Order: sequence, then C-alpha cells, then structure tokens
Amino acid sequence: MIATLEYVDILDRSEVLGKMILESDVYEAFEEAKKDLYSDSEAQQLIKEFNAVKDQYEDVQRFGRYHPDYSEIMKLVRTKKRAMDLNDKVAAYKIAERNFQSLLDEISQYIAFSVSEQIKVPKDGGALTDSGCGCGSGGGCGCKVS
Repeated sequence: MIATLEYVDILDRSEVLGKMILESDVYEAFEEAKKDLYSDSEAQQLIKEFNAVKDQYEDVQRFGRYHPDYSEIMKLVRTKKRAMDLNDKVAAYKIAERNFQSLLDEISQYIAFSVSEQIKVPKDGGALTDSGCGCGSGGGCGCKVS
C-alpha cells in the first residue's frame, strides 16, 4: 500500500514538474522560435534545399572519395548548410533549442542527484550523441568515449 501511495506521489510531482516546464520562459521562447521558423517561407525553402542535398551527401558517403561527384556534393552540402544556418529564423530556433535542452539537462541532473551522486547524467544534449563526436563508432575512430 505504501509503495502505491509513493508511486502516486511521484506521478503527481512529475505532472507538476511537466506543467512548470511547459509554462517556463525558456519553453515559450522555444515554441515562439519554432513557430517563427515554420512560418518563414525563406527558411523553409533553405531547409528543403539542404535536405535535398543531404540525401545526395548520404549517397556519396557510401562510396567516399571514390564517388564521381564527391567533391561537388561535399562543397554543395557545406554551402547549403551555411546558407541555412545564417538565416535569422534558423539561428534563433537553434539558440532557443539549445537553451531548452540545457534546461532539460539541468532538471535531469537535479532529479538524478537527488537519488544518488553516482548516477551519470548526460549533459549538453549528450543523450543525443553517441560518444561525444557523433561518429557512432564507440571510440573506434580514436575519439574519447566518456
């Protein structure tokens, strides 16, 4: 019976925490930036162009330097990414997204450390990457696995 009451209390507190996050200034800024990004036709066109080139890039990556269009596609993908990243709406969205991720990381750390200091908590969006460098090899490339 006690365990059940504890679970209900935890669920109630997690709902309150969720509501607090959704009412935070950081989340509101993120939602506003997202709305602005999706309503901006220029930004959407840049994203669409980048995604089209990214598909070609992924095809080229299968063959590497041996692909006949390797140099051309590599330059094109960097150019399109730069153009997309320099757009004001895209940049504002990325900043808002990073700020929101920091808030979520901070909350996760607080919750984990309230249980035990020994719990490892991802930081800086670390849950979204494999080993810090994003290569996914688990350190096979020589990067530092943390």
